[in-house]
Amino acid sequence: MPVNQPTAARKAPPLPPPIWDARCRACWFTVLLLAFVAASFWSLDLQWGQFLSWQAAKDMSRFLGEFFPPETSADFLWKVTIGAWETLAMSALGTVLAAMGGLALALPASRLVAGDTAWARGPTRLLLNALRSIPELVWAALLLISAGLGPFAGTLALALHTTGVLGRLFAEAVENAPTGPGDALRAQGVGQGRVFLYATLPQILPQLMSYTLYRWENNIRAAAVLGVVGAGGLGQLLAFHMGLFQMGKTATILGAMLILVGIVDATSHLSRRLLSR
Repeated sequence: MPVNQPTAARKAPPLPPPIWDARCRACWFTVLLLAFVAASFWSLDLQWGQFLSWQAAKDMSRFLGEFFPPETSADFLWKVTIGAWETLAMSALGTVLAAMGGLALALPASRLVAGDTAWARGPTRLLLNALRSIPELVWAALLLISAGLGPFAGTLALALHTTGVLGRLFAEAVENAPTGPGDALRAQGVGQGRVFLYATLPQILPQLMSYTLYRWENNIRAAAVLGVVGAGGLGQLLAFHMGLFQMGKTATILGAMLILVGIVDATSHLSRRLLSR
C-alpha cells in the first residue's frame, strides 16, 4: 500500500496571478478605460462645488415644495387617466410592431448556418444600426411632419427605434442558437424555413420574449417623454402644464408616470418569471 505523503510535501495550490502584468491585455485595457473616465471628468468641467452648495440645496427645496399639494380635482384626474392610457397604448403597440419588424429583419441579418454567404447580413445590420442610432425623440419630431400631432407619430417613433434594437438582439440570438437540431433536420432534406420554425425558433423563443418585454419597459418611459414634442400621452400634458408653471398639476402627472411605470415593470417581471418556468 502506498504510504501517505506528509501534508507539507503535497503539491501546493497555485498562487493567484499578480494584479498587474505587462503582458496582460486586460490590464492595459483597464488602464486605458480608467484614463478615459478621468479625462471625461476633467474635460466636462463639472461644477461640483456649486451643485453641492447650501444655496443650491435651498433652491431645490423651494422648487420641490411648489409641487405640493398635487392637483386632485376629478376633471384633471380624468384627463391624466386618458393621457396615461394613451402612453400605455403607444408603448404596447410600438413594442409589438417593433418585435414583428425586428424578427423579420433578424433573419437576413444573421448567418443561419456555418459557411452561409449571408449576402444580406451586412446591409441589413447597417439598416438596424441606422434605426436605433436615431433617438425616439428625433424620430417623433420627424414623423410629426407627416403623421401630425398625436399618439400616432409617437407610436411610429417607438416602433422604428425599437425595431433597430430588437432586430440586432434577435439576430444575435439566432446566430448563437445551438445548431444540433437544425443540422439534424437539414440532413433529412428539410428546407431552411421549416428548420427555423421547428428547430431554431423554439430554442430562442424565451430569449426573444425576454428582450421584447424588457424593451416594453423602456418604451413606457420613452412614450412619456415623446409627448413633449406633441406626440400625445402624459408627456404632452407634462410639457403643457410645466411650461405654465402649474406645479401642482405637474406633480399629479409625474405621480401618474411613476404608477404607470411601476405597473408595467411588475407585469413584465411576472411575465418573464412565467416564461422561465
